[in-house]
Amino acid sequence: MRRLRNIKIVATLGPSSNDYKTIKRMFEAGADVFRLNMSHGCHETIQRLHSTIREIEDEMARPIGILVDLQGPKLRVGDFQKGQETLNRGDKFVLDLDSKLGDKTRVCLPHPEIFKAIHPQSFLLVNDGKIKLRVDECREDYAVCTIIEGGEISNHKGVNVPDVVLPLAALSKKDRQDLEFACELGIDWLALSFVQKPEDIQQARSLVKGRASIMTKVEKPAAVKCFDDILNASDGIMIARGDLGVELPIYTVPPIQKSLIRKCRAMAKPVIVATQMLESMTVNSTPTRAEVSDVATAIYEGADAVMLSAESAAGQYPVESIMTMNNVALSVEKDPTFKEIMKRSRGGKTSTVPDSITLAARQIAENTEVKAICCFTHSGTTARLVAREKPTVPIIVLTPFRKHARKLTLLWGGHCEVTDKANNFDEAVAIATTVARAYDFGKGQDHIIITAGVPFNVSGSTNIVQVAKIGTD
Repeated sequence: MRRLRNIKIVATLGPSSNDYKTIKRMFEAGADVFRLNMSHGCHETIQRLHSTIREIEDEMARPIGILVDLQGPKLRVGDFQKGQETLNRGDKFVLDLDSKLGDKTRVCLPHPEIFKAIHPQSFLLVNDGKIKLRVDECREDYAVCTIIEGGEISNHKGVNVPDVVLPLAALSKKDRQDLEFACELGIDWLALSFVQKPEDIQQARSLVKGRASIMTKVEKPAAVKCFDDILNASDGIMIARGDLGVELPIYTVPPIQKSLIRKCRAMAKPVIVATQMLESMTVNSTPTRAEVSDVATAIYEGADAVMLSAESAAGQYPVESIMTMNNVALSVEKDPTFKEIMKRSRGGKTSTVPDSITLAARQIAENTEVKAICCFTHSGTTARLVAREKPTVPIIVLTPFRKHARKLTLLWGGHCEVTDKANNFDEAVAIATTVARAYDFGKGQDHIIITAGVPFNVSGSTNIVQVAKIGTD
């Protein structure tokens, strides 16, 4: 099952895609990584989906990545006496800690940490930003606000606080329980919500204890402001444009997306572009032209992966949405402009021997008739460095560790294969050429590039690049 594109597809599972047959069809249509959302699934359901994916992995004999997305703290208003109210622009509205039912003038906001953080002229956004409140006066137990943008408010609507850093940990009690459950299950990536600072990631890492890689969701303005530190602390980044578009002016999101992708590429860390990519396909069998352009933009920018949320989890066309993404990717990556953009947008550092080896591999691939770059990796670092170069030929990732192969299914251009350990370079060449033949990367007189390290089976030792003939069985 070889993909003919470089960018990867992450598909969220849910009510529309929770059985063996559908998930298998989604993998065959092009899904490389499956996302399991802890906001909408109990442990029993998550465990069943995990087992189903692993069954399909065994049947298809291809590594499949699994990403579990933690819910994060949820800030919501309390209940209303009538269930809902309509707030009018210019009126006053009070948020407080009083648990009695709300009305047109006030409602409970059961989060004292918000009142400790906000100040006059702070803004509060309710119901995905549809209602905008400006704080006029605040104390430790209430805030008097002016309604800047009115609308319907009802029980338990979400609240966003865009312009302050809240004294909240990114991991709630539920998140800690879900984290431990997911890590014990054996998932590959753990996505963190509500990250405001690098310390949030460090706290999660101390709990993960190396059992999964950490994918930080950038969804708050505070995370954008300290993104360089957050990137250094993370194994990968998810640009969660939905929440970003609520807490920031929506027209600022595209340049932020472009900037974050470039920084991730320079650091050789995988980056996912997420949220509403093919939103109309939740109810329609075809996307809008604007949605296709949105997916294409992420591909042209060099993202490692694009993600489907409601489209594949709760929509009417989960398989078709994956096929659409796959077809957009195939079309974009055939465009000569795509290759030119990848070439001009390279900019990673080359300060180490592995950096230089992977750079050399890419340059050889551009100037000779080779069919693929084969990289042997123990930790995944070499594969990430090769992917950073955005070579014009496929990348074959060879590792003796299934857990690394699963994690690297998220990597741009990577065809991951679990192999025997290579104890010397002759064995490495034999393994690489066998895999290249098996998956039709080339044959006979065709050549591949092989990167590896001596001594073998040591992380971070990449120091050899060689061109080898694929040959015959």
